[in-house]
Amino acid sequence: MSEDDKGITLTPAQKKARRSRNVAIAIGLALLVVMFYVATIAKFGPAILSRPL
Repeated sequence: MSEDDKGITLTPAQKKARRSRNVAIAIGLALLVVMFYVATIAKFGPAILSRPL
């Protein structure tokens, strides 16, 4: 491997697009987690939070 092989260099526009994509994926994942949490509470009822450990 020569010193000229440093991989792909992204342009500022590509870096911005990648960051926007990553933020969108993170928000989508967070919403999915919240949705599962709310569905669990709705299915088992609020009493699940006050159970003895």
